[in-house]
Amino acid sequence: MSDVEQLQRIITDGFVIFLMSIFTFFGAFFILLKLNKILTLLMMFPITGIGFLVYIFTEKAHKGYREVRKIRGELTSSLQENIFRIKEIKAYAREKKQLAKFSLKGRKFFKINIYVAKLWATYQSWIIFLSSIGYLIIIWFGGRKVLTGEISIGTLVAYIGYLHLLYTPIHQLNHVNHLMQHARAAGERIFGIMDSYTDVKDSLGAISLPTPLKGDVKFENVYFAYEKENYVLKNISFQVKSGEKIALVGPSGAGKSTLVSLIPRFYDVNRGTIYIDDREIKSYKIFYLRSQIGIVLQEPFIFSGTIFENITFGKEEVSENEVIEAAKLANAHEFILNLPDGYETDVGDMGNLLSVGQKQRIAIARVFLKNPSILILDEFTSSLDAESESLILEALERLIEGRTVFIIAHRLSLVRNVDKIFVLNEGEIVEEGTHLQLLRKKGLYYKLYNLQYPLEKIEKEISELNKLF
Repeated sequence: MSDVEQLQRIITDGFVIFLMSIFTFFGAFFILLKLNKILTLLMMFPITGIGFLVYIFTEKAHKGYREVRKIRGELTSSLQENIFRIKEIKAYAREKKQLAKFSLKGRKFFKINIYVAKLWATYQSWIIFLSSIGYLIIIWFGGRKVLTGEISIGTLVAYIGYLHLLYTPIHQLNHVNHLMQHARAAGERIFGIMDSYTDVKDSLGAISLPTPLKGDVKFENVYFAYEKENYVLKNISFQVKSGEKIALVGPSGAGKSTLVSLIPRFYDVNRGTIYIDDREIKSYKIFYLRSQIGIVLQEPFIFSGTIFENITFGKEEVSENEVIEAAKLANAHEFILNLPDGYETDVGDMGNLLSVGQKQRIAIARVFLKNPSILILDEFTSSLDAESESLILEALERLIEGRTVFIIAHRLSLVRNVDKIFVLNEGEIVEEGTHLQLLRKKGLYYKLYNLQYPLEKIEKEISELNKLF
């Protein structure tokens, strides 16, 4: 916003001053040329010097103002971060440390502004000095011409008057140039954002279907890298039929969240192909594809506004009864009614007036209302207390019914009953099978399970499952 305001100044104030100064300059110049060509030629020497100074100033000022805008952005980001993370700062008693870091950025901002101000003051002083030299030249040579009778005293007085009229717009144009360097630096930042583009676009001939997707998902030799050739997913191949529930487990950094991010095309694969309902996902329009996918994250984002607005975020033109039904299915209706204004209760900035469990249930209600064919659950219970977890798991049992579901969970007790489990390690699927099959293999899944449960309990569980299957 600061960059936009700076750009606005040059468009509103600077443009008007520029036009007035240009017309005044050329008008005065032609009058001076008509009064005396020799004096006008002499007067061009200091003006040439002024032009040279402006050129040097422009180059230096632009670099300075670019740094000003950059550091100002860093300062604002630091302030925002400290305000949003105030609880963590206080919890770790880091107030003094964070204040010192912020003050350091503030001093950098102060120093670069002082540098630019000194630069402007120095060059402005030199320009005024050269303007004064111009007056002295005209008075000296013009005075001699008056004494020799080549021009009249009246012509000299008129010439000096119009010379003042010439130098005034020069100073004004220099001021406009000062504003322009501010605006150039701001404009670079603005257009850097406006000219950016997404790598993920609708393919030529992409379609939207009149009916919902069934939810068959197939990965075929998929490779993906955030940075060139540094693959975080390698040779991923599997197939999930409509209505199946699969789990993705593995150590942190194995690529689980990255894998599910490829389904709604938050990123495009580097190699290989992803199919949904036997069509390559790039053949669907992005809006249609994402409208068929619901996501429940570890920390659901709640927007400023009312609970009603947050539940209806994923679907427009819904009735109040539909919203209430979605909230009931998500076990959120009761706590919403206990709030001061019910569904019209304002949740505060980013939902800070709600608990984590309440946010999660609103996020689930949002997905119920959207009614997607494919559901992604990413670490959805990691930050919950026992009571909230029980309510949310109950709601999720209803939510996953009849949908294709991808579950990411570090707590392996949550994935025992899925149709298939894929174990990822360093970007590759190293094991796959049911809970019992993977425990029998005694591979990576077994080791991860052993970290959460005693060995005796695992052996007992395997024994009991063997009897059942």
